Amino acid sequence: MYSTKPYVAPEALMMMAPTAEGETFYEDDAYDTSIPDLQKVTKKNNILPLWGNQKTMNLNGLVLENVLQCTYYKQVLAEANTYQQIVDEIYMHVRHLEPWEKGTRKVQGMTGMCGGVRGVGAGGVISSAFCLLFKLFNIRITRKQLVSMLNSNQSAYLRGLGFMYIRFCQPPSDLWAWLEPYLDDEDSVDPRSGGGDELTFGQICRMMLTKLDWYGTLFPRIPVPIQKDIDEKFRERNRLMLEEQQGYEGERTGYNAQRHAIREMEREHDRKRKGSPTREGEKKKKQIRCDHHLRHHHCRKHRKECPKRAKAARAAAKEAEEKEKEANGEEKKKESGNGNNDN
Repeated sequence: MYSTKPYVAPEALMMMAPTAEGETFYEDDAYDTSIPDLQKVTKKNNILPLWGNQKTMNLNGLVLENVLQCTYYKQVLAEANTYQQIVDEIYMHVRHLEPWEKGTRKVQGMTGMCGGVRGVGAGGVISSAFCLLFKLFNIRITRKQLVSMLNSNQSAYLRGLGFMYIRFCQPPSDLWAWLEPYLDDEDSVDPRSGGGDELTFGQICRMMLTKLDWYGTLFPRIPVPIQKDIDEKFRERNRLMLEEQQGYEGERTGYNAQRHAIREMEREHDRKRKGSPTREGEKKKKQIRCDHHLRHHHCRKHRKECPKRAKAARAAAKEAEEKEKEANGEEKKKESGNGNNDN
């Protein structure tokens, strides 16, 4: 018989209400341990929290001013009001992750803070990457959209902008939870304008957690207690990795010992087989190597033939020893003959 109870979808397949863009999607299972907690999309947490200045995205003042005055931002991106439109712009126009286009920012002749990155120096042509990053901030992307950026397999620069979005405007207390799953990511991207500085995403995440500088601008400062906690987590992570490596080496050592024992058993079996009655009539190989050769069989130089100098020296020493014995024997005979004559 069929059940009369109404069907209830599992939690992993519970459908959320359509978004403002008309998109319908499913929330993640709250008990799924394969997904990091901050990347689980539910009805309650799809709206991302923002940290710091709600208007500037914590961008450097000079960078922000150039973004707002950029023709690309004011005219082209003014018509892009949806997440998908901005993603399409990223696919087409982003070729690096620096704030300035190559060769447009002149810092020669600037002294003191004027040549620095804190917003009082000569600017340049702002990059499309930072214009699009600020546009993503203005449309307030959701958690689901940010997660799709981080895990994209279509564009490395889309992933890079996702990590930069986290570093600029997400709460510092959440940075480790966001970036730690990607510390071993081997996929690479070249953030430098003009190329020549290819990095893996694991290296980029480590830079974002430990450094402030980012190619001519600065990330927001992480509060000291949180930074100490992040450093401690890095030390603990390195310790666990070292223990795992040592455990692997120990397993390899045990495996090698087992292989060595098996080889010894095979050699012992071969030795017994060679001494069996069925092989007694076989012709034994004539020993053609000298003692020195047998002692130094591992030497590549002496593998195929005996060393001539050592062989000659050994023969000369043996001959000298025999002559000395003969001389000693003759002396003893003379002494014994003289003793008999005296008697």
